[in-house]
Amino acid sequence: MPGLDRFQEIISEGYTFKGDTITLGAAMHEGECQTGMFVSVPLKTLNRHGLIAGATGTGKTKTMQILAEQLSAKGIPVLMMDVKGDLSGIAAASEGHPKIDQRHEKIGFPFEPGASPVEFLTLSQDAGLRLRATVAEFGPVLFSKILGLNDIQAGITAVVFKYCDDLDIPLLDLKDFRKTLQYLSNEGKDEIEAQYGSIASSSVGAIMRKVVELEQQGADTFFGEPSFDVDDLCRIDEYGKGMVNVLRLTDIQDKPRLFSTFMLQLLAEIYATFPEEGDQDQPKLVLFIDEAHLIFEEAPKVLLDQLEVIVKLIRSKGVGVFFVTQNPADVPADILGQLGLKIQHSLRAFTAKDRKAIKLAAENFPESAFYEVDQLLTQMGIGEALVTVLNEKGIPTPLVHAYLRAPQSRMDVLLPAEIQKILRHSDLIDKYDRTIDRDSAHEILQQKIEAAREKEHQEKMQAQQEKAAGQKQASTANTFDKILNNPTTRQIGRVVARELTRGLLGVLGVGGTTRKRRR
Repeated sequence: MPGLDRFQEIISEGYTFKGDTITLGAAMHEGECQTGMFVSVPLKTLNRHGLIAGATGTGKTKTMQILAEQLSAKGIPVLMMDVKGDLSGIAAASEGHPKIDQRHEKIGFPFEPGASPVEFLTLSQDAGLRLRATVAEFGPVLFSKILGLNDIQAGITAVVFKYCDDLDIPLLDLKDFRKTLQYLSNEGKDEIEAQYGSIASSSVGAIMRKVVELEQQGADTFFGEPSFDVDDLCRIDEYGKGMVNVLRLTDIQDKPRLFSTFMLQLLAEIYATFPEEGDQDQPKLVLFIDEAHLIFEEAPKVLLDQLEVIVKLIRSKGVGVFFVTQNPADVPADILGQLGLKIQHSLRAFTAKDRKAIKLAAENFPESAFYEVDQLLTQMGIGEALVTVLNEKGIPTPLVHAYLRAPQSRMDVLLPAEIQKILRHSDLIDKYDRTIDRDSAHEILQQKIEAAREKEHQEKMQAQQEKAAGQKQASTANTFDKILNNPTTRQIGRVVARELTRGLLGVLGVGGTTRKRRR
């Protein structure tokens, strides 16, 4: 194995960059920190994405915190997924500690406490600005993939979107989608068959069940208005620091479909709205997805395929995506191959399965003449990691065992009162801390259904009235007919007629007799 001089030569050459950088810590050789031999990351390559991996308690969260606060200090906005609820401390400066000072003395630069400007976001009822999106913003293809629909069901979903587009009916939330689907399969069936084709009731039922499943994971709180503007993630504060947007997701671990839905929609919206940036000196936005396995482990294949495509393409928009998880195997191989920066904390080797996973993890790194990677993966202490980055030419740097710096911000959570104070002073609180429930597909189609039912009722009542009038007229005619045709009536008529005749003749007879007698 090459000696220390050769190690210093290779590391110094590999981690010396022309552009601006952020410093992670110092290199280690044979378990000793090499003071002043800094391990840095060029800002220019941070939109090539990255991975932060390691077992529980090895320092992944603090590494994510280090990167986020250093990016913010360079004027780069950040979005962090706070699944465990332990990232809020980035909004407050560290109180310091003798162990932190000792660590930085070994690395080679002093510790400076500092806080980052923070915006708290949420998908649920937790404290923070509510993130929402409308069903229409997803579009039929992405919405069908989220629901895991087959081709026939996806076609019906496309009809729902097309019908609402053609009639300018807002499709905002899940109840709008359900109402439109119900209308087109029942009251509006005749209306759409000629133009869009028939809809099978069995397929409608299958789609409904998928929507209910999504609703049970809390998606009904996500779909709606006002929609979140992704440009609001890219704000810079008055001191030139990038805003750190902390998305609080402590109640999301049992709702993987909702998490996948949100992530895919967010990435798709960023890709659709952000302009092409080309090769900039630094990224426009960096996303950290903590507990990334929640996206992948229950996501359908079509969702993973879509995510892979977006990860590949979003780089050109100046956006970097970092996955944070326990084991690199949690990330699909096709996506793992797209990640330029890799920070690997220690792994546990308690079982045969663990040892196999460690061997696979070691193969994800460039070969090294200085480290037995598979052994080192189980021996690193807290706050240590194997690091490889892309240099300015896009070439992986030599693998280095790094002794990481400490976060400048608090390594603990904020109190609820501190979070509320930050929210009260938010520039976006008035924009997003409200719910808009304007007339949309649900209300419009319900009114249409009620109007059709009222018209049908009036037509039915009119028909009943006309039928009753006809029956009454027929009944009267039948009564006269029965009277006239009755034998008794005819006998009475004959008697009356005879008596009348006799009366008239009698009058004439009396008059004639009188005249004769007078003569």
